[in-house]
Formats: sequence, structure tokens, C-alpha cells
Amino acid sequence: MSHLFLSKLEKLDRRWIYLFIALSVALPLFLKFGIAPAVTPPVRAFYNAIEELPAGSLVLLSADYDPGGKAELNPMMQATLRHLCERRLRFVVITLWSTGPALVEQQVNLICRDEYGLKYGEDYCYLGQKEGREAVIVEMGRSLRSAFPLDYYHTPIERIPLMRTVENYASFALLVNISAGYPGTKEYVQYVQARFGIPIVSGASAVSVPEYSAYLQSGQLRGLLTGISGAAEYESLLKKPGLALITMGGQTTGHLIIIFFIVVGNVIFFINRRSRSA
Repeated sequence: MSHLFLSKLEKLDRRWIYLFIALSVALPLFLKFGIAPAVTPPVRAFYNAIEELPAGSLVLLSADYDPGGKAELNPMMQATLRHLCERRLRFVVITLWSTGPALVEQQVNLICRDEYGLKYGEDYCYLGQKEGREAVIVEMGRSLRSAFPLDYYHTPIERIPLMRTVENYASFALLVNISAGYPGTKEYVQYVQARFGIPIVSGASAVSVPEYSAYLQSGQLRGLLTGISGAAEYESLLKKPGLALITMGGQTTGHLIIIFFIVVGNVIFFINRRSRSA
């Protein structure tokens, strides 16, 4: 390799590097090129907690995030809904975030109604949002009907067949929390798991997971999904590739391109320095 060529590479316009990185991140998203990651024990525990429920069991799904966490948590939400639908479990969806109801409704309709053709009110229902944070969490332990007298579409829950046997947390076999922060997994562990004893699994944004890992180690959480990588592992277990695996493809190739340029840049630097000192 000539000295002139190496000198040109050393002075390569950085905009070429930006272009390569942009293409390496974008192309897998358009080509839907997914890379299946190794499944970690917390993700397998999350999967098993749902997989081991008898068909027809009732699950409470609290989707506590808003558009700010959409990119990271929507894939997790969709994978969880697919798993519940595949297992023929019945489920009630709520949210504690005032900026989340429309986003959560969109995900529920996309998977339950459009993809699986489930019947609203019998297979699943969406109660929307109730303001009050910890007060609502505690009130649901006394009476979910009191906390959510109407569903998202303003239908009294007495008219919803699925809700006729629901009283409080004791009516559910599992609580699934998709959480971007407060209120979310931490509050459910503190106010529900210890007091009412209902099993809880959590899917959380990556920045929250270091705090929630202690709950997993203590057994207060049965399983834990960590950000987009946890969602990709979950999709891999479900054998239903979705947004998370595709996103991980772009992230992985982007990292590989960055590593490639770092290694090549250092090699060229040391070769040129040796040539100049010779």
C-alpha cells in the first residue's frame, strides 16, 4: 500500500464516514435485516411467566409510557400483546400516564383487533388512563371497578363481559408492566407486589433497568425486559420478528462500521508515523 494512498486515507473527509454510518444504520431497517441476539435469563423468565399461565387466564397489562418512549417500548408492547394473543389469554389494558392513552390504544388495536381478530370486551378490553398515580395503584387493590368505572370508550365496565368477574388484583394471574419511568414498575413493586402478592413481570426502558434489577434478584419481579435489546430477545423467543429485531440489525451494523473505521484509522496512523520517522 503506497505512502500516498495511506496519506489520502488519513485525510479522508469525515463526511464519507458519516455517510457509511448512516447507510449501515438505515439499510437494515429498509431491508428488514434482523439479527437474533442470545436470550438472557431475565428475558426467558419474562417469557416463561406468560407461557406457563393456563389458557384463559386473566392478565393485567399496565402500559406506562408515552410518545417519548415509543421507539424503545412500542416493540416490547407489541411483542407482549402478540404473546398474550397467541396463548389465548384474556387481558385488561390500562395506562397511568396522561400522555399515553392514544398511543396505547393504537398498539392494542393494531395487534389484538387487526392482527389477531380478537373480540373487544370478551377477549380483551382497554380501560384507558386514570390520574392519581400511586393512589390509583392502591385503589385497584381494593376495587378496580372503582378506579376505572368506564373503559376508554366511555362504556360502563358492568356492560363489558370480560370485566364482570374482575374485582381487584386477586382476579388476575399476572401483572405485566411496560414502563418508561414514574409511575411504573417501581411503584407496582412497592404498592402491589408486597401487599397483594400478585406476580409481576416488567419491560422497561434501558435507563431504568439498573434500579429494577434489584427487584428481579429479590424475586419481586418474575422477569425483566431491558430496552430494545430485551424486546429483540423476546421476539426471538416468540419466533415472531418485529420492530425490535429489525432495529437491532441497524444498531449492530452501525456499531460494526464504527469499530471498522476506528481500527483502520489507527492502523493508518501508526503506519504513516513509522514511515515519517524512517
